Amino acid sequence: MVHAEEADAKASVQASAEQGDALAQAKMGALYLLGRDGFEVDEQQAAGWMLKAAEQGLLEAEVVVAAMYDRGLGMPQNVKKATQWYEKAAAKGHGASLAILGKNEAPKGSVGFNYQAIRMRASKQIPNEYAKKILSKTNK
Repeated sequence: MVHAEEADAKASVQASAEQGDALAQAKMGALYLLGRDGFEVDEQQAAGWMLKAAEQGLLEAEVVVAAMYDRGLGMPQNVKKATQWYEKAAAKGHGASLAILGKNEAPKGSVGFNYQAIRMRASKQIPNEYAKKILSKTNK
């Protein structure tokens, strides 16, 4: 019975994603990225679905797409495109994106950051962490 319910849930998410639901598209990307719920890990499928969600303005997907471009994960590495996606998220006030771009306010007397190192660390952590966040979201 569990397998039938899992298959129904999977089909429901996929149908919503194919109909253009941004959160469902991000969930499909997350399932492929993490290899969960019967999905095999497929970075290219993950990138494709995340990009669809990001293009609709889903903040978490924008950040994941930026990190995937930074790493070349499922898509060709492209720092310029990564920066553009971080810029979109930063424009919405996304703290990590602001930090990655070096646009957050530093307190007076604070130590300078190596933004390139921060960006590379973030690009390794963001895809999986945000994929888990996306999967925990429910449709409104």
